This record gives sequence, C-alpha cells and structure tokens, in this order.
Amino acid sequence: MTNRIEVASVISDTRAEVLEKRLERLGFSRIHRVQLVDVYTVDAKLDSVQLEAVAAMLTNPVTQVATLNKPYTPPSFDWAIEIGFLPGVTDNVATTARESIEDLLRAPVKPEEGVYTSQVLFLSADVVKDTVLEIAESLANPLIQRVSIKTYEEFMRDDGMGVVVPRVKLDAQSRPTIVDLLDAIDEELVTIGKKGVANEDGTRRGPLALDLKYMKTIQAYFKQKRRNPTDVELESIAQTWSEHCKHTIFSDPIDDIPEGLYRRYIKSATNEIRRQIGDRDFCISVFVDNSGAIVFDENWLITDKAETHNSPSALDPFGGSITGIVGVNRDTIGFGLGAKPIINRYGFCFGSPHDDTPLFKRQDGLEKMLLPRQIMEGVIEGVNVGGNCSGIPTPQGCVTFDERYKGKPLVFVGTVGLIPRESAGRLSHVKKAQPGDYIVMIGGRVGKD
Repeated sequence: MTNRIEVASVISDTRAEVLEKRLERLGFSRIHRVQLVDVYTVDAKLDSVQLEAVAAMLTNPVTQVATLNKPYTPPSFDWAIEIGFLPGVTDNVATTARESIEDLLRAPVKPEEGVYTSQVLFLSADVVKDTVLEIAESLANPLIQRVSIKTYEEFMRDDGMGVVVPRVKLDAQSRPTIVDLLDAIDEELVTIGKKGVANEDGTRRGPLALDLKYMKTIQAYFKQKRRNPTDVELESIAQTWSEHCKHTIFSDPIDDIPEGLYRRYIKSATNEIRRQIGDRDFCISVFVDNSGAIVFDENWLITDKAETHNSPSALDPFGGSITGIVGVNRDTIGFGLGAKPIINRYGFCFGSPHDDTPLFKRQDGLEKMLLPRQIMEGVIEGVNVGGNCSGIPTPQGCVTFDERYKGKPLVFVGTVGLIPRESAGRLSHVKKAQPGDYIVMIGGRVGKD
C-alpha cells in the first residue's frame, strides 16, 4: 500500500516566511500568506502501528503535526502547489528518510518499494491561475521536477493533491536493443546522431550530439567487430564523447593548429616549461590522474583539480553545480592512493539576475530556458550544499555578471587536496588499473545500463 505522510508546522515557519519574501522580490506582491507542508510518500507495506511510528519519527511533536493518508488542510488558502521530483531524479531527503525508516523498523525497505518526498505550498493570494503558473515556474525546474496546481475548490473536491509515486518503471525482462548501424547510410547516421536511437513506435530517445564524423567512426569500429552496437553501448559512447566529458571542441583541430588548443597551449606548454626548469620542477603528477599534484615539502604533496559545469548548470543549476563540486572532491579523493580535500573554490559568470526577458531553445518559442536569477540561485545553493555542507571550506571564489552569460553560465569549481608523498613504503601518487580489477557502479537504477 502507498502511504502519504504530510507534516506541517503549527508555529511560525521560517522557510515559508523566507519564500514569501522571495516571491515579493520577484514581483508577486499580491501574496498574503505562504504555508509549507512536507510530504513523504512511502510506497511500502506498513501496518498501522508501523505507519504511526514512521510519522512520529518524521515529525517534531513540539512544533509540527502530521496527517496519515489524509491531506493536511490549512484553515484558509486560495491555491495549492505541489512540487516533487520526476522519476529517476536523486531525492536526497527521501534517501535519508528511507534509511531512517529502515533503522526504526529494523528491516530493509524492499528494492521494489520506495520513499519519495515532495512539498505542498498553500498560497493565500488574490491572483489568477496564470500568475500561479509563473510562481510555480520560478520555483521548479521542469527538467527534474513535477508540478501540480489546484484551487481551493479543486483541493477540497479531490480530497487533497492525490498520491503520486514517481517510480522508475523498467521491464525486468528487457534487454538492450540492437541498433542497425552497420548498413546505415550517411543520412540515417546523421538522424541517429541528432535525434537518438529509434524506439519501436518510431519515436526517438533524444539527441546523442554526435555529428556524421563521429557516427562514421563508431560505424567503422563495429564493422571491425562484425556486429551492431546495442543502445547501451551507443549511448555510453555518446556520453564519454560529449563536450562536457571529452572537451571535443577544445581538442579538435582549429585554423592552423592541427593538434587543437588543449594539446598545444595547455599540455605542450606545461611540458615545455617543466623541461626548461629541469631539476627545479615541482610538478609530480600532471595530465595522468584525476587531479594534478605538486610538491609542498619533503613529506606532503598538494593536489589541485578544477572543472567546468556550464551546460549542466544551465539546465539544472542545483544539480549541475553540486555534481561539479562533489566531482572535484571525488577527483581529489581519487588521486593516487587518495588525497584529502581541504579547500574548495569557485568562479561563476552569470547574466544579470534582474533580467526577466526569457530566452528559448527553439525558434518557435518553445522550451523556455531558465532565467539568470534561477540559474544563479541554484548554482550557489548547489556548490554550498555539495561543498560546505560536507565539511570542506570554500575560502576562495569570484562572481561576474554580463549579459553574454544569459544563455549559458560559466560555472568553475575546484578542490585543493593534501596527500603524503609516501604511504606504506610506496609513492602515494603512483597507481595503475590492472586487468581483473573490479569496476563498481553506485547510484539509482535509471536505465537499462
């Protein structure tokens, strides 16, 4: 049975007050009151005693009240907006709630069961539905979140917002699809690269962002293998060859630079400087590991890694920036035998947060992009949650505003680490993957891979 636990504050809610002031700053001046309700959707078999125990655990009895499988209804409101995650999107609060439920009941939540969170905003406001849609749009990212809006009358008629279980639904018997690539002509290769693998009904799964040159290279490889690729293989190649992961534009030939900007002006320049300074070279590891490393003293190495998360942050500011900062944290820990992250840093370039004129991804005015203000707020929150909240200080950073960053921000994140020069009698920066080593993938089950 799917259970819905709604938790509301019985005293002044600071979160709601902050949100109300934020909406006022955004120009929504006719809002009289905002109330927030946290929702836990527990898709698991619980008896009434277990459910009450879970609800009690999730509720502060001094300041909050909980309802079980019935909606919390404020004394008065005009609109209700529920915002939750789409299937497959990481829900950290839900993950913590699930672990807490397992600890409380001393039993695991089964793999086919789940815990999901959402939040209901009750608005007392003299506004029309179009304005409520604008409010919801300013608070939710359609790429990762779902939104449901109801009037007071609709809420009362439907007995609340309803139960939504954003479970990823996969056929347990499904197998990777074979993509007919060997005999595909150039026109079909271009279509696959631009629109993605075809489904059985003729629809496409989304762009692989691979032009004809890349597609023909993939085709030639599998011709050597004398077989067609699976959809998982093709999607994996597209991912690893993406501009975000591979920096293909930076590495491609340009003008009279056949080796590309990266190899000539970064890699070659660095290697030439190291060659010239000879014995005074303090670089220990460059271009070969997750981070670079230099000598700090006779006992320690300093590691450094920075990267950009521009496009991901334009699409999902919080998710894009948090994966950036935890990514460079990971690359620090993944350097050599494992460095300790000690300092985070950042550099942000945004459009003006006061610019409310929308941009669209398509010429027909569809697929509206996020406003600079939404991008800025999400990026800052993501780096804060991913960095400071994990105990790594962020003492260095800078922010720049310019209208040219409206379409795509620049989001730089970096981590400095510390590692001993030797560990257990061996150089700590030396490692090598060997045949027979295991690869461990950790995360939510989202696709066939």
